[in-house]
Amino acid sequence: MMPKTIHLSGIRLHWVQVPLHEPFKISNGEVSVKDAILVELSGADGTVGWGEASPMGGSFYSSETPDSTWEFLVCTAVPGLLERPLPAADKCFDWISQFPGEPFAKAGVEGAVWDFWANQAGVPLYQMLGGSRRPVPSGAAIGLMPTIDQLLDRVDTFLRQGYRRIKIKIMPGHDVELVRAVRKRFDDIPLMVDANAAYRLEDAAIFEELDSCGLMMFEQPLGRKALAEHAELQRRLQTPICLDESAEDLESIATAIRLGGAKIINIKVQRMGGLAPAKQAHDAAQAAGIPCWMGTMPELGVASAQALHLATLGNFAFPTDVEASARWFKDDIIEPLIEISGEGFIQLPEGAGMGYKVNMEKVERYRIRFEEFLP
Repeated sequence: MMPKTIHLSGIRLHWVQVPLHEPFKISNGEVSVKDAILVELSGADGTVGWGEASPMGGSFYSSETPDSTWEFLVCTAVPGLLERPLPAADKCFDWISQFPGEPFAKAGVEGAVWDFWANQAGVPLYQMLGGSRRPVPSGAAIGLMPTIDQLLDRVDTFLRQGYRRIKIKIMPGHDVELVRAVRKRFDDIPLMVDANAAYRLEDAAIFEELDSCGLMMFEQPLGRKALAEHAELQRRLQTPICLDESAEDLESIATAIRLGGAKIINIKVQRMGGLAPAKQAHDAAQAAGIPCWMGTMPELGVASAQALHLATLGNFAFPTDVEASARWFKDDIIEPLIEISGEGFIQLPEGAGMGYKVNMEKVERYRIRFEEFLP
């Protein structure tokens, strides 16, 4: 049984940078190294909890950056957490929401609190979240490639590795021909496209042409704030529209549901600000009859593992974007590494908390900044 009151004995922040195998390129930018800030909580009884704040480097995906995340954690979130009793896992987001902005930083703190309490109770994280221990299907995401032949080779590689669906990035001028080339070579594989908000409603003809290609979904074709426009576009199409960047918070998701702008929702724990709001988004979509799937930035192992636990909830109906650790990164900071089976599933390990362990030797190897806070 959880103690009613716990004060932390310390909090440590580790900013790590892990190289990618190749640049991750979308319609409006690319990165070649993964920045992540690990949040480590310690209790007097030896209980620990790990979280990961994982914005993309630069500012092409969101206004939050590793630098802004670090500043918020150092100056606001961590001092505030140390000076009060540790909030219950499902109440941490309520507490941290008093501070505006910085959802990635909040997700790092909130994930660490969930992991701490799960370890304290000796139960797996999915149990605390209301999920079940089931294999999580994984899909491969492929960024924009220099040539179509390289794209086709990459699709072939991931199909051979067992991934259960393929997602390719598109952008204006690089869309219909990519889909038709994949369909020509690989026929009826589970396939979807992600536009990362690169189009306008005036480009509807492109999606009307793609509508005949048997795609699982169009992910975020229009701008982040274009909820009404997404609803209008959906009325013209048979292929479901999936909202990603537009599903940035509970209010946006509620509006999208009301307008009919999404038949599928991509939920990202980091963007939502933590596991609790991500679960609330899942529940709201489920109540509206809208299936979801778990997206990633991508993140390193701590955030990926916690997302997998959440992805065991029932309304996550499509393969997750969480892939094997070796898919993007030359290394990872957890053990065992995340792997997929030949059938394209990720099996959560046994054990309390997230099940995976943080490898401190690797954390120190890739760490570029460190800060420790004591009561």
